[in-house]
Amino acid sequence: MTYVNESLPSGTSIYPWVGNRAHCQQDELSDRFGIRTRGLPVRRRFQPSAKALAPICVFLVSAAVFGVMVVTRPSAESTRPGPVAPVVSVVRVQPERVRLPIAAQGTVEPRTESDLVTEVAGRVVWASRQLAAGGFFEADEVLLRIDPRDYEVALEGARASLARAESDLAHAEADLAREHSMRKSGASSRARLEDAERDFARAKAGLRESRVQVRRGELDLERCQIRAPFAGRVRDKHVDLGQYVTPGAPVARLFSVDYAEIRLPISDADLAFLDLPLTAKLETASGVGDAVADSGPLVTLSADFAGERRAWAGRVVRTEGALDRQTRMVNVVARVDDPYGLVDAHSDSAPLRSDSAPLRSDSSPLPIGLFVEASIEGRPFDGIFELPRSALRRRNTVWVVDDDGRLEHRAVQVLRSVGDRTFIRSGLQPGERVITSALDAALDGMQVQSIEIPGSRALPAVPAATADTTS
Repeated sequence: MTYVNESLPSGTSIYPWVGNRAHCQQDELSDRFGIRTRGLPVRRRFQPSAKALAPICVFLVSAAVFGVMVVTRPSAESTRPGPVAPVVSVVRVQPERVRLPIAAQGTVEPRTESDLVTEVAGRVVWASRQLAAGGFFEADEVLLRIDPRDYEVALEGARASLARAESDLAHAEADLAREHSMRKSGASSRARLEDAERDFARAKAGLRESRVQVRRGELDLERCQIRAPFAGRVRDKHVDLGQYVTPGAPVARLFSVDYAEIRLPISDADLAFLDLPLTAKLETASGVGDAVADSGPLVTLSADFAGERRAWAGRVVRTEGALDRQTRMVNVVARVDDPYGLVDAHSDSAPLRSDSAPLRSDSSPLPIGLFVEASIEGRPFDGIFELPRSALRRRNTVWVVDDDGRLEHRAVQVLRSVGDRTFIRSGLQPGERVITSALDAALDGMQVQSIEIPGSRALPAVPAATADTTS
């Protein structure tokens, strides 16, 4: 832009063509409005060069090309994605025969336990080495002896009295026979005959009394040897050598080892799964101590003993006659034969003492007082479907996948749930596929992708027990 300076000559300019035009404009203003403009600086209009216009042209051309591209671009077809079918795990169910075990707990108790007491008084002069806590003994084995001398003397006196009574009876019998003979001949009075009959009756009664005294003396002498009433084991010992005992004094606490019994409390609901006759005995009726009938359910007992997990087999032999008042449960009694393993496997003899019959290598002792867990064999049920517990939904329902891969909500009747398994009584058909995995926001008829778990079962089976196995 060029300005005109008054110091320059009139009409002189750096850019003549611009200066002349500016002066012309100043003269026009002076003539029209009477304003002196000559000599004032004049602002000239900006005239851009080619270098200044080049970037602007490039920008405009680029914008035009971009606009053409936007207008002429192909239109994309918009499509909505379809629904994705969820993936689920399924099992194919088949009806089976199952036995559902019933769990219970109890303490091992002896079948028979009693106090061994004395029947005569005296000083203890001998004790068996088996008469100690934990000692084994046989039936009718002598465990303790009391000084018998006083009873031997008393027996001799009773025998002397018996001899005298026998002599008196013989004399009275002879007198009675003589009086009868004299009475028939009229040589004796009736009063003498009656006296003879009375003396004979008195002598006869005296003989019976003497015999009783002898028998009592023999019993007292026999009772000086205290014998075991059954084969068993000593729990506690109360007397020792030199101690004076009186009749009825406890000598030791004994329990039998032929059987062990466990009282198992069972709820009323669990009784429906056991094959137990509640009104009849399960034992044979020939007497106490006989073999248990085969009709009782099998029982498996387990406990931690001597640092290992051990198990014992038994049977339920009876139920107690009344409900427990506090727990309202029924107690069933399970029996384990030969809990200490003392019976010789090749004979039917009674249990022997521990120093002559070691425990069998294939059997562990079941000690009295051990707390055990019991699994009682349940009665069989037919046509039962077994499923993982995760397959059961709220309100006893399951999800079934049909042949088209669609969901079907199905109500089922649950027989029982044991641990992580559930057993269905009705509501399913053989060969149907039941969902076992978690499924959120499921609806009837919804499409799913199923992955079948190999095998007909999702979990190990509960086999039907035989005569020598337990479930």
